[in-house]
Amino acid sequence: MTVELISVGTEILLGNIVNTNAAWLAERCAALGLSCYHQSVVGDNGERLREAIGTALGRSELVILSGGLGPTTDDLTKETAAEVFQAELVMDEHSLERIETHFMERRLEMTENNKKQALVPTGALVLDNDNGTAPGLLLEKDGKRMILLPGPPNELVPMFEKKVAPILQGLQPGVLYSRTVKLCGIGESKAAAQVQDLIDSQTNPTIAPYAKTGEVHLRVTARADSREAAKALVKPAVKELKRRFGRAVYTTREERTLEEAVVKLLKERNMTVAFAESCTGGLLAGRLVNAPGASAVFETGYITYANKAKRKLLGVRKETLKAFGAVSARTAAQMAEGAARASGAEAAVSVTGIAGPDGGTDEKPVGLVYLGCYVQGTVWTRECRFLGNRAKIRESAVAAALTFLRSCILEDRAYKE
Repeated sequence: MTVELISVGTEILLGNIVNTNAAWLAERCAALGLSCYHQSVVGDNGERLREAIGTALGRSELVILSGGLGPTTDDLTKETAAEVFQAELVMDEHSLERIETHFMERRLEMTENNKKQALVPTGALVLDNDNGTAPGLLLEKDGKRMILLPGPPNELVPMFEKKVAPILQGLQPGVLYSRTVKLCGIGESKAAAQVQDLIDSQTNPTIAPYAKTGEVHLRVTARADSREAAKALVKPAVKELKRRFGRAVYTTREERTLEEAVVKLLKERNMTVAFAESCTGGLLAGRLVNAPGASAVFETGYITYANKAKRKLLGVRKETLKAFGAVSARTAAQMAEGAARASGAEAAVSVTGIAGPDGGTDEKPVGLVYLGCYVQGTVWTRECRFLGNRAKIRESAVAAALTFLRSCILEDRAYKE
């Protein structure tokens, strides 16, 4: 089945917000076995939206629209979709009751324009929104389908997973089953090269690589007459990937993140960790505590942005800073040792670098980051060079630090970036 994605909102066209919905939906549709050949972004304009929907329906069996379901006059997605399918908008009492309850439970005043969100095209299947007020909709006519989803990701994602994905799965022949092999500490090109022979010869199951910041995900998908049969097809492929990539595989569970894998490893080793951060300014600690159970392993964090703080809180030697600078392997090592000593943690990770856009030199360019890792008396350091803007460099440094910590805990001294 072919699917086309249309993201609605002038704010997306103007660059006021990043269109994360399209990327997420594209990946989920691919995982469900749908073929997506076109995506588009349309502003809050009825005529242009009508044109985009017509074009999409002309070349795709399914069109998924996100955004434009709000209560204001410029929210036109539902109205335009109903017009294209020549369906009348009627009040859905079930949706109206849910909207009224939403406001009442939060002790908020419900204005008259919120009732607009309870209007639905005749014949449409209403998808309840458990995280907001605008319901989703499924429209069908002459073998073509449109799915309308709310724009906020915290509403769109759970609605798609709970309400839409099961419907789409039912429209596909057979049963689709996927598992994701998640890698860290290996680049996309290197990972792809190691599985190219499998990709070249694949039929069922298939292997699809996806690059993430500091990670590579390999999704293995099979289709069969039953879930058990599909799982049986996927199992040997996952086993082969684990054999090829070894310790670079940190999980084969879709829902597990790198930080969760690190927390799990620390718990298994009965270890605690402390962080010493300069250029990341607390982002590393913030990411670790995203993982449930982090309180059992995370001791403390030190944000030592200034050299004075590095000396005072972590014991970095003055002569080290003078001879090698704050951005150096020597400083990273002493930061990690100092964090472990001050906190009493069995492990510690340090990050120091130049995130830019200023401060770089020919010798130490923007994107140069040094990591230090202390694990029960042994210290390792690593030099990294990242590309991108300030935010991207800091994000990459955090991912690299988590990967480095995992590597050092596993005592893989031959580990390579």
